Amino acid sequence: MRGLGELESTIMDRMWARRRPATVRDVLEDLRQDRTIAYTTVMTVMDNLHTKGLLKRQSAGRAYVYEPVASKEAYTADLMRSALAGSGNHAATLVHFLERLTPEEAAALEAALQVIPPRGGSA
Repeated sequence: MRGLGELESTIMDRMWARRRPATVRDVLEDLRQDRTIAYTTVMTVMDNLHTKGLLKRQSAGRAYVYEPVASKEAYTADLMRSALAGSGNHAATLVHFLERLTPEEAAALEAALQVIPPRGGSA
């Protein structure tokens, strides 16, 4: 799994923030508050995000209504899992990752580990 391009990331952030389905026009109007951008550009990027499996869509008359397939947190977790899977040495990669955590990130990791039930090593 690869990360997103700049415009893809911006559009996905807007979609995740909306928390409701949106048309290309909805996203276009939102983006135009910060930049000049063409309808066809937004339409193409949203179609690409649909093709990549990040957005689902339903026909609504002559347009599509889009919504994210997963939450931003689930997408980020998939990216992290993919990066770990692509490393040659999982243990070393995790050690390097943990060394770089801020105190706030370390606290969030500790809290998350309290939520996940321990996995048994043998059955």
